[in-house]
Amino acid sequence: MCLTLESDYAVRIIGCLASENKRIDAKNISERTGVSLRFSLKILRKLVSAGLVRSFKGMQGGYELARSPAEITMLDVIETVEGDYYLNRCHEDEFVCTRGAKDCCCYQNVFNEINETVSKKLASYTFADLLNNGKSK
Repeated sequence: MCLTLESDYAVRIIGCLASENKRIDAKNISERTGVSLRFSLKILRKLVSAGLVRSFKGMQGGYELARSPAEITMLDVIETVEGDYYLNRCHEDEFVCTRGAKDCCCYQNVFNEINETVSKKLASYTFADLLNNGKSK
């Protein structure tokens, strides 16, 4: 499975803000992360809406984390950009199984197990962990 580029960039942007631990303008975030300014601004809007980042206007404006790096997980960031994490589409509310199964089919059981494992692992890594060489608790 591969995350979308937007999720990858969102993780980089939160990582940048966490490592700086101060207010940074969008242009500097863009330069430090290698994400275009336009795409950085799009992602930052989502991160602000989710309450992960605060934005400030004016001469001293910019962006900073709304919570400490220890309170923001990889799962928080990915789900902010992508929505709820699902390994496959049969977990989506509007999905209709073409196999006609009334209960979970054999594939869905496996996907459920993998989905739960990946979600737990992503939730176990905070940005404080990542700044500490990627060591989770």
